[in-house]
Amino acid sequence: MAKNLVLTTDLPIGKKSSGKVRDVYDLGDYLLIVTTDRISAFDVVMPNPVPGKGSVLNQLSMLWQLKTSDIIKNHFITADLKKYPEPCQKYAEVLKDRSMLVKKATPLEAEFIVRGYLSGSAYKDYRNGKPTCGITFPPGLVESDRLPEPAFTPTTKAKSGHDEPITYEELCNLIDEELAFKVRDVSIRLYIRAARIAEKAGIIIADTKMEFGLLNNELILIDELLTPDSSRFWPADCYEPGGPQPSFDKQFLRDYLESIGWDKKPPAPELPGQIIVETSRKYQEALARLSPVLK
Repeated sequence: MAKNLVLTTDLPIGKKSSGKVRDVYDLGDYLLIVTTDRISAFDVVMPNPVPGKGSVLNQLSMLWQLKTSDIIKNHFITADLKKYPEPCQKYAEVLKDRSMLVKKATPLEAEFIVRGYLSGSAYKDYRNGKPTCGITFPPGLVESDRLPEPAFTPTTKAKSGHDEPITYEELCNLIDEELAFKVRDVSIRLYIRAARIAEKAGIIIADTKMEFGLLNNELILIDELLTPDSSRFWPADCYEPGGPQPSFDKQFLRDYLESIGWDKKPPAPELPGQIIVETSRKYQEALARLSPVLK
């Protein structure tokens, strides 16, 4: 696993841009997305990569997109290296298992979180008597409780710093009312489908983040989907409302960073070896559990 560790890529195959985790190459008609082993928390990239993480994210995202394409079209074209453009072929060792060729779309200027359980920032809002994205949850809930119905909680898409929660009405003003309605409907349908599938793998999807774009004026799903980076995955057999839950995602890393009192501003601290190893193990277990029910 460590042999194939990829912190960043610098391939001479097209114009490159980089996000927190992915390196994206513009190949003209298509994009090549390479998922590295970088990991971020609180919108800051950690100095240490997590072995195997990029492969897990790439494979899970691909499987979920194939499994949900009847709900909405997505950007995925192929992850078969033999079908990549010829200039990519010589970099097969780097690209194997951690890349995909995708359609170009114009991203919507927002991100879309669907919550099925009361956790994370939504629980902090609830504890402080505040609504989340304009939604007031019923009284009497405890941390990690299942919500009466999935909640659609959009955020801004910050180019730097933290994304900010917005209400559905603010989303309508940002991207158009008709488009906002469609995004909300599709996001909730995707969450409900995914939650039912994950149940078969003994996993609760507490919440998940999605992104959408426009291709020829048609709404499509883009970026990653239902990975341990974009979702909270809880083991169903350990679920007990009333506090934080064990997980197969980067909540473990967030908890560590909060325990050491980091101020959540760059630069991020060096991660201890045991934190890296355990984070990698959790990601690998998510893939091992979900792959059989997604194929």
